[in-house]
Amino acid sequence: MKKNYLKFILLFFLVCTSFNYSFKTKEHSKYISYEVDLKKQHLKFYWKDKKKENYRNFQELKEALKKDGHELVFAMNGGMYNKDLSPQGLYIEKGIVKSKLDTAQNGYGNFYLQPNGIFFITDKNIPHINTTQEFTFAKDIAYATQSGPMLLINGKIHDKFNEGSPNVHIRNGVGILPNGNLLFAMSKEKVNFFDFSNFFKEKGCKNALYLDGFVSKTYLPSKNWEQLDGEFGVIIGEIK
Repeated sequence: MKKNYLKFILLFFLVCTSFNYSFKTKEHSKYISYEVDLKKQHLKFYWKDKKKENYRNFQELKEALKKDGHELVFAMNGGMYNKDLSPQGLYIEKGIVKSKLDTAQNGYGNFYLQPNGIFFITDKNIPHINTTQEFTFAKDIAYATQSGPMLLINGKIHDKFNEGSPNVHIRNGVGILPNGNLLFAMSKEKVNFFDFSNFFKEKGCKNALYLDGFVSKTYLPSKNWEQLDGEFGVIIGEIK
């Protein structure tokens, strides 16, 4: 009798564990994500090539890098853009401001859903994600892109996001993990802002920034995910 009871307890435990694992796997399979350690990996922002023409997509960037002896390891569209594919809001590349900071509060669209924010990297490879209001210019900023809205602010989901919202799209964004590494993520299927933000929160990020929506693409051959097409402004890429 005792043996049968122990078998029942063991079986119940295995079923619960299996269900929990299956649920988590199903939840996380909604996203393609990639962690970047800036101390070991080379991450750069791209907009225009040597001829001052937009790269536009990952295929063009990949081919240009190959000519210079570099390999594109990872790429993701890095912020919203205007009709001419110029960056919307602040854009800094190799320490040079190529698009000015946008401090408007009442514009139309996701970019202006306050607070919006800025993802930037210093010349010592330290990443930051700040709200636009908190951001201050510094000489040591190597790369920066402005976008919006913020997904997480000091560990809290943006207060304008509602759980169960029917406003769903493919979405991509970036957060900073507790170990200081960057977490890039894109949804494989349409999700709302609340669920997308919660993905970063569950990973332990305190701050995360939305990069863009239905146009989002990711190039990550190490995970058999290669979306080389598209037409973007800023591209964030890791090279080796």
